[in-house]
Amino acid sequence: LASMQSSSKSCPCSCPSFKLREVASMYFTLVAVFLVILVVALQGSVPRGNDFPYKVPLDPQGLLELSWNVSYPEQTVHFKLLVRELRAGILFGMSDRGEFENADLAVLWSDGHSSYFGDAWSDAHGQLHMDSQQDYQLLGAWKTPEGLYLLFRRAFSTCDPKDYLIEDGTVHLIYGILEKPIHSLQAINISAIHRGLQRVQLLKPNISIPELPSDVETMEITAPDVVIPSQETTYWCYMAELPDGFPKHHIVKYEAVITAGNEALVHHMEVFQCAAELDSFPHYNGPCHSKMKPERLNSCRHVLAAWAMGAQAFYYPEEAGLAFGGSGSSRYLRLEVHYHNPLVLEGRRDSSGIRLYYTASLRPYDAGIMELGLVYTPVMAIPPGEDSFLLTGYCTDKCTQLREAPQGVRASWSCPFLPCLAGQERENWQRTQWEWEVKQRPSVAEVCVDDEGAGCKVEGDELITTCTYNTEDRSRATVGGFGIMEEMCVNYVHYYPQTQLELCKSAMDPGYLYRYFNLVNRFNDEEVCMCPQVSIPLQFTSVPWNTFNRDILKSLYSFAPISVHCNKSSAVRFPGEWEKQPLPTITQRLQEPTPHCPPTPRPQPAAPIPLHLDKLRR
Repeated sequence: LASMQSSSKSCPCSCPSFKLREVASMYFTLVAVFLVILVVALQGSVPRGNDFPYKVPLDPQGLLELSWNVSYPEQTVHFKLLVRELRAGILFGMSDRGEFENADLAVLWSDGHSSYFGDAWSDAHGQLHMDSQQDYQLLGAWKTPEGLYLLFRRAFSTCDPKDYLIEDGTVHLIYGILEKPIHSLQAINISAIHRGLQRVQLLKPNISIPELPSDVETMEITAPDVVIPSQETTYWCYMAELPDGFPKHHIVKYEAVITAGNEALVHHMEVFQCAAELDSFPHYNGPCHSKMKPERLNSCRHVLAAWAMGAQAFYYPEEAGLAFGGSGSSRYLRLEVHYHNPLVLEGRRDSSGIRLYYTASLRPYDAGIMELGLVYTPVMAIPPGEDSFLLTGYCTDKCTQLREAPQGVRASWSCPFLPCLAGQERENWQRTQWEWEVKQRPSVAEVCVDDEGAGCKVEGDELITTCTYNTEDRSRATVGGFGIMEEMCVNYVHYYPQTQLELCKSAMDPGYLYRYFNLVNRFNDEEVCMCPQVSIPLQFTSVPWNTFNRDILKSLYSFAPISVHCNKSSAVRFPGEWEKQPLPTITQRLQEPTPHCPPTPRPQPAAPIPLHLDKLRR
């Protein structure tokens, strides 16, 4: 050491000599500059507050509200989560069927002193683990009078086997609320927390919005200050009228009008036009399934507009509009609102509905809405305890040939619709823009599908809608119907030019179901009542759901003849033979898309980000 000191003194040095304090100052200056550059870079890619066009409440009370946008160039979804009453933490994520096992999660939690944000995953037992690749990237957190906002992003595909692949179709969003502080992520017991799910389509169509005409007018069809019944499920009907002598117009856009505070209660809404053959309809304002509802209202089945939770405004293309008013069109409209009130809240008043944008400048084509899928009937049922059970509705070429549009029709939107709580699954309303031309072809090829819920397979004249159900948490069969605990599989297709065909759906021939019940009687010790006065749901209740009975029912749905409902807007079937029709055959299927992985993955260390929530302000 002495010789080194001596040598240093005798050796001249042209380099400047820095003191420790100066070196430290330079170091922290460089770090500060780097952080400024990093923040500026991140801010450049962070959406502004008004750049989150999609929004949905996650929980029935509206305590959690999710907004998001989609960047197709970056293959990224930006999330903005509002937590109105933060307790000890929040879980948010995605899973295949809305379960908390094998889920991909972003977690905010507190140990009582500090708060942390991190990317996590749960195993088959629901145990949480910090992900070695932190792909939920926190971009910001701030507090406002509304509550706590968390801003984070996630790539569509991360190539992390623990992560959920975000793709076209329905995504099951899950959430959980931590009531008390925990000492670590692994200490979270998902079975003991308040949790739930919401089903949305995260990847919205990347399309331009048509410009509205200069003479556009608006009309609101809304519920008249309804007191929402204190029960879980209510379908509310309200009759409205167009002005006397209202001439023909084209609807060019429609959107939901939701009463503030009821965003989590209004499940879906539809506006129907009544049959023009009937010159008058009684006024009605009450439950749709009430015995007091006039039977004539069942003739109001022509769909003008349909909306469900999470959907945005709907625009028709510039060359087409949905006609209403004028000669041959009824003045009477029926608004139907589905209220989903799982907490059985009392005294909530509602004036929600749909706002129509219309023009007197008629466009070249009248548009139409065709209803596809399954008939609302208990003949179509899902056994309990099923992980993934498929039901399919068919629109056969015998029906589509009645469309009276020799040049073919062009479909601009498909809206699969699956309001069922099977396996805690809720409504699946998604929009995918796809175009097809109906032509005479001898076979069917699959050209579009939503693997998470409802899908469509279109080419030629056979239109097929398939829905997937999960009933693992149920002990009884789930039958078709209108209730939230019953299954519904519907696909609304917006198309032009309009034809007389309004509804094309199917169900298995009922006679084959009675043969099934007879088979169950013969091969099982338990007796299934087949008395004519016993309802089909009750007969399904008495079926012993062993492997044999499950497999036979599944096989029956895949080959048994069907009853086709090929209806006009008046709900009257077209003339023809519609019973015991053979199932169409799919001759070609699309290949599954290959996930796009980032070319140079940049895994982040498996450590949560500390947050000082008490100091957050904006």
